[in-house]
Amino acid sequence: MPRKLDNEWLSERLTATGLNTLEALAEATGINKGTLSKYFSGRQKPSIDVVQPLCAALAVSPETLLRQLGAYK
Repeated sequence: MPRKLDNEWLSERLTATGLNTLEALAEATGINKGTLSKYFSGRQKPSIDVVQPLCAALAVSPETLLRQLGAYK
């Protein structure tokens, strides 16, 4: 069963970076909005090739991102 993730964290990061929406994050990273939704709902773990663009867009370290996505404990 997928783990429920902290969407408040994502919302805070989107606001802090001026992206504000998942659609804006998709545009900034080149990652499909549906795929992002799966990552942040815990239905799919991110592949290694998306970690760097997500970290850059959300201004977080890879460790922080992976912890929030439930891919790293």
